[in-house]
Amino acid sequence: MTDAAASADAAGNAPTAVERATAQLREEILSGTLPPDEPLREESCAARLGVSRHTIRAAFQRLVAERLAVAEPYRGVRVTSFDDAQLLALQQLRAALEVEAVRIAFQRFGGSLPEAALAPARAAIDAMERLSTGDDRPGSATDAAWLEVERLHADFHAALVAASGSPRIIEIHTTLGSELLLFILHARTHYSVASVVEEHRRLLDELPTRGPEALRAHLEHSTRLLLD
Repeated sequence: MTDAAASADAAGNAPTAVERATAQLREEILSGTLPPDEPLREESCAARLGVSRHTIRAAFQRLVAERLAVAEPYRGVRVTSFDDAQLLALQQLRAALEVEAVRIAFQRFGGSLPEAALAPARAAIDAMERLSTGDDRPGSATDAAWLEVERLHADFHAALVAASGSPRIIEIHTTLGSELLLFILHARTHYSVASVVEEHRRLLDELPTRGPEALRAHLEHSTRLLLD
């Protein structure tokens, strides 16, 4: 590392080796390059990424904290996979946060949601629609398109939560960010981009009349689909 780069790192203006390794492994997990239940070995990851095992160990700890990886005694670290119980638990937590956030948002705005509050969510759907090829077969989009859809899907739900103006709910929901991206990766085989767009447009259309119950039904539908 050059003196300039070292100074930048020290000043916090450039990612550290741990941050770079974490970002690389996170990308590989969320793209599916590292599949569910894939063992993460310190030695091989360190050699592949050109960093020390200490750096990789710290990166693994961050991925475990984001719930993108799990660490178990005698089994080491592996990529997170969702069994039925884990999927149901995540969806229940999402409902507790997101449905309550929408309820608070309606209360905050006097019983309705103004278009300004919904605009960020609508923009995320519009961006998703531009990625759709019109092919309704589940998983039909390219990996690059799905990665962007996953990000936009997270943006959509974050926008609904943000409308509540509740700092603690927003903060806790933000901590689910990486896990929600992984959740959508697991859902690829059940959805096309077009169907994701359709479901979320329908949700926005129903929110003004059904309120929080529209979001609850939306989450319950995706849970049933994945469990079935």
